[in-house]
Amino acid sequence: MINYDFEGKENAITAEHLKNGEICKVVGYGQSMTPILKSGQPVICKPVTKDTPLKKNDIVLCKVKGNYYLHKISAIKNGVSYQISNNHGHVNGTINKNNIFGIVVEIL
Repeated sequence: MINYDFEGKENAITAEHLKNGEICKVVGYGQSMTPILKSGQPVICKPVTKDTPLKKNDIVLCKVKGNYYLHKISAIKNGVSYQISNNHGHVNGTINKNNIFGIVVEIL
């Protein structure tokens, strides 16, 4: 397992730790990412910087319309606009990279 600096939930506090360059263990709740992630299953997130490459189907900790999610990037437009969806095809919205704080590098 990758060593981490902070343990938290999908929220603003965890996003701040990621923005500060810390690797985080993050626990999300709900059924929206099954079967990839089960409710309460922890993941390791590395911080996303302007230089972090992001691709379709990456799971990220992001903020969409005021809510924090561990969700998938379902589409990328012009390398600047990221469509965020759950694992069942529901689109939550489109955001820019400033609202993507961490990328899942390990599912525990």
